[in-house]
Amino acid sequence: MLKLCQDNYNRNFSVQDEMIAYHKILAGDSRWARTEVNKLQVAPLDETSPLFSKPFAAGVSEDAIRDTAKNLGLAMKLDGAYYPVRDTAYKSLLDRAKISGTSLPKLERKQLAGILNSCLKLYPNDSALVLVRREKISAAHSGGEHDYATLEIHELLVTLTVKLAKRFPGYQFEHGYTDHAITSAAWSLPDQREDLLGSYEKLLKARGKSASASKFMPGIQFTTSDTGVASAKVAALLVGDQHPICIGGILSVEHRRKKTVNDFEVELDLLFAGFGDAIAKLERLEHVDLEYPINAMTRVCKKLALPKREALNAIAMFEMAHGSGGTTAHDVFMALQEIPFLLKSQGCSEAKLILLGENMARALSLDWSKFDLAKAVEY
Repeated sequence: MLKLCQDNYNRNFSVQDEMIAYHKILAGDSRWARTEVNKLQVAPLDETSPLFSKPFAAGVSEDAIRDTAKNLGLAMKLDGAYYPVRDTAYKSLLDRAKISGTSLPKLERKQLAGILNSCLKLYPNDSALVLVRREKISAAHSGGEHDYATLEIHELLVTLTVKLAKRFPGYQFEHGYTDHAITSAAWSLPDQREDLLGSYEKLLKARGKSASASKFMPGIQFTTSDTGVASAKVAALLVGDQHPICIGGILSVEHRRKKTVNDFEVELDLLFAGFGDAIAKLERLEHVDLEYPINAMTRVCKKLALPKREALNAIAMFEMAHGSGGTTAHDVFMALQEIPFLLKSQGCSEAKLILLGENMARALSLDWSKFDLAKAVEY
């Protein structure tokens, strides 16, 4: 069983109130510490390093130390005591040191710690906002007055659910997920199905696609992170297929410039008002006939830089089902949804699947005629 301090800990939720309660407890188990960047001190932490057998900050367990030694392999001194560094803090730590590069993770931990310390000392006038959570340092954000702004996850969830109750009465919690990097949740809107999807369903039925029309339900997806992975985001969804389909309308409140939960609340009204616009984009795809759908699908996959192996599999499956004859851009967009399903079955992380869905939603706004060319294209 995974322990809360372990880097790969994650949890799924089937009850909304349990998810909110979990994140309220998590907020109480978190500490935000502001300090100067040049005071940050990093040390190697593997089973051969001297620090491995020395005392850490109060409350840090042997499990947290051993887990870090197997993963990132770094510790950081904060307020005179060492804490293990979680893998989620790695990028923000590099940002504070103002360094980057693919070679850095390949270095021995002693070398990497030395480079970080040498660079961190160069910035006495910069501040850092360090997140200590579940026995480890989980992030080292920029700590200036107009830099990172904390948006507590349980407060965002409460704000969103209150808005959902007012705007979409009868909403249903579908599922929730959290790990040390990202938190996500999805809701369906059954009582608003006719209002939001009525015209879309009639269009598909008129074109002989009743099966596609009847399975979908409108939904909302929420995503956030306080370790630097994502801003606080909400997007329109279609649920009911093998994997939820992001259809855009994405609002985003960044953890910057003194943003607050109130800013998130204001943005929600804009998203809810624009839900119909996202559906309208989907309807327009059904009116775009493609003469060379396989070529168009391949070009769109390349345009969006979708995962190559899964994209090729999805293209092959579409070709087997539809042949190379004319079809619509809507058909191709739906065929693209095989890609996240394939990745999820392979154990792809929730964070990557969410980013992929948001990226694929860009296909709704493309000029598909530019991709519908007779000349074949290699992926």
